[in-house]
Amino acid sequence: MSGSRALVIGKPGTIGLHDAPPLVPGPGEIIARPVHVGVCGTDLELLDGVVDPAYVRYPLVPGHEWSGVVAAVGAGVSGIEPGQPVISEGIIPDRVCPQCVRGNTNLCVTYDEIGFTRAGAAADQLLLPAQVVHPLPAGVNLEDAALAEPAAVAWRGISRGQPRPGERVAVVGDGTIGLISAHLIRLHSPSELVVFGQRGSQAGLAAELGATAFELTGPEPGPSHPFDLVIEAAGTPSAVEHALRLARRGGRVVLLGLAGTGVRAPLPIDDVVNNDLMIAASFGYTSAAWAEVTALLGARQLRLSALVTHRFPLPAYAAAYHALRQADGPRGKVLIDV
Repeated sequence: MSGSRALVIGKPGTIGLHDAPPLVPGPGEIIARPVHVGVCGTDLELLDGVVDPAYVRYPLVPGHEWSGVVAAVGAGVSGIEPGQPVISEGIIPDRVCPQCVRGNTNLCVTYDEIGFTRAGAAADQLLLPAQVVHPLPAGVNLEDAALAEPAAVAWRGISRGQPRPGERVAVVGDGTIGLISAHLIRLHSPSELVVFGQRGSQAGLAAELGATAFELTGPEPGPSHPFDLVIEAAGTPSAVEHALRLARRGGRVVLLGLAGTGVRAPLPIDDVVNNDLMIAASFGYTSAAWAEVTALLGARQLRLSALVTHRFPLPAYAAAYHALRQADGPRGKVLIDV
């Protein structure tokens, strides 16, 4: 393997490292050199071919979580220079549709996303519209920055729950989104922050990222577990049911997890109504959420790299994917170093 490389999922079940032609930025575009790329459960689903076909286009280069350095800029690009450390939104909004004009860039009528419908960051070069690129303040750790994408997902979802200081908060789910949600919620000064998970081995990571307690998800909780705000970040029917049970009367529940096309959870209608619950869902992130996460990184408010438990060079992509599938011991974020 020589020259520029790209990890390619040619079709479901087929993945390999290939030579790639050099990229040239057009007007309004940049070329970035990825340094760190996160591997997440969605990347496994892309390899397995179970992502909704409306959101994917094969062959594809995966990698929607990343940080890197600008390699080249196209004509008309200002405020971005070669050598500058950057991150970028993965969803590419058109900025002109009614949803984008309202600020809901996550709901753009034209769906386009790196690592899904266009080439992602698991490569030596990444072509991006400059309008989604966020330059990083000086001194930001690129490993922290590589997790900006899941942080933006969590930050936007948390904002839907309107957290307030002194509240009791629960997070259901001990994966990347759940643990990052806990890390971000701590910025709102909860009186208690409990992560509920399936694997006791995740307790240490939860504590490192700011949780005050970790509990294994079990049977229906007793009266000692009424929470003001519950973030569901596991994406399973049982997690949704558990989240609804954890909320106090008049509480709020935010659904972040994706369970798969067609998967349904039973809704205890009377309990939801009698408990006066507010239920919200959150898809992806907005450009505003990205800007806020970038600012938090610059202010050294986030230690997202504490979640990284596995690192692999790009040629060892198979080992990286295997590490994500196996669940022995603590498992946070799997990073590929490009």
